[in-house]
Amino acid sequence: MRRLVLLAPAVVLLAGCSATIVTGTAAPSPPSASTAAGAGSLPPDPQPGATEDCPYLGSEFVAESNGQHVSKVRVSADQPHPACFFYRPDGKIQLTVRVYVGDAKTATALVNKAAPLDSSNPASDPSGWKGGYLSSDDGAVYAVAKGSVAVIASTNQKQSVKARTVVKKAIAALKL
Repeated sequence: MRRLVLLAPAVVLLAGCSATIVTGTAAPSPPSASTAAGAGSLPPDPQPGATEDCPYLGSEFVAESNGQHVSKVRVSADQPHPACFFYRPDGKIQLTVRVYVGDAKTATALVNKAAPLDSSNPASDPSGWKGGYLSSDDGAVYAVAKGSVAVIASTNQKQSVKARTVVKKAIAALKL
């Protein structure tokens, strides 16, 4: 579904071109998130860094909300709003929370990248925030933006309500 949607603009563009014979089997590359979003270049995905507490969420809250014991928390180098990575006992990431504060178009583009409009359900919780949520076999994501702020949670659990609970708590803890 996503590939079809990403290729739709290319098909429309090519429809106006004359026929050209192309040999080979190269697959077209999808447009970058920044191109698709119409915004400038998106910031790179945060990477786990130092082992320390998350400034928005406590490990106990995450364990209760996500239903798994938290064995370690790492934060990205992004300042003043690092992303938080919560690990389960087997060393795999169970939940990630990303906070972006900056340009409103970039905030919206990050939310649309995490929960694409064409494949996610609309989200509007907490009040005044807008975005989307979706679930898959790999887990769930809940992503919302308000003005120049975006908050995105990804969980290894299939229930998006878990990611939503975490996003709402992170938003409440933000000191903007």
